[in-house]
Amino acid sequence: MKLIIYTALFFFLFSYSCNQHDKHDEKDELVELPSNSIFNLNSKWQNQDGKEIYLRNLQGKVLVVVMIYTSCKTACPILISKMKNIASKLNKDDINNVSLVLVSIDPETDTPEHLKEFSINNAMDKNPWIFLRSNENATQEFANILAMKYKKISPLDFSHSNIITVFNSKGQLVTQEEGDINVDNIVEKVSNTILKDF
Repeated sequence: MKLIIYTALFFFLFSYSCNQHDKHDEKDELVELPSNSIFNLNSKWQNQDGKEIYLRNLQGKVLVVVMIYTSCKTACPILISKMKNIASKLNKDDINNVSLVLVSIDPETDTPEHLKEFSINNAMDKNPWIFLRSNENATQEFANILAMKYKKISPLDFSHSNIITVFNSKGQLVTQEEGDINVDNIVEKVSNTILKDF
């Protein structure tokens, strides 16, 4: 009987110790992030596969980010074309260290199912492409960090800034291009950031 009790106690303490170690590691990982990292945000997001993630799950890669909405017929197709152009100009080694992230400003319409369909129709359904949507508060918070302004002007239309942003692998903003976006500048910044980070 004593042997059973001692065995049970051993496994309990071992399990508790492992759990505490895991929590400690997780805390250390968060502490190590720079204070200006977007990975410090605690908002939940969904990708085009319906998987719930946090922005910190994107750690470890250089991020090229644009905020769009999929029903847009004017500026967003141009921004998407620019993102595709960026992808085509990155060499094979660099592309493995990059995530190209499209964040919806219209989460009501852009459900994971809709984002998935959009990604397939536009040949953006494999790595390094990631589509994200969240609730309105998280979306607005993220837009504020990017200094990206948007406003709903009709049930289906938004006015918005045209900005492509590069973050390093720790989630720190490296550069932004706004308006008439120079793809070559973005590609150069991404390549230089990869050299520093990896």
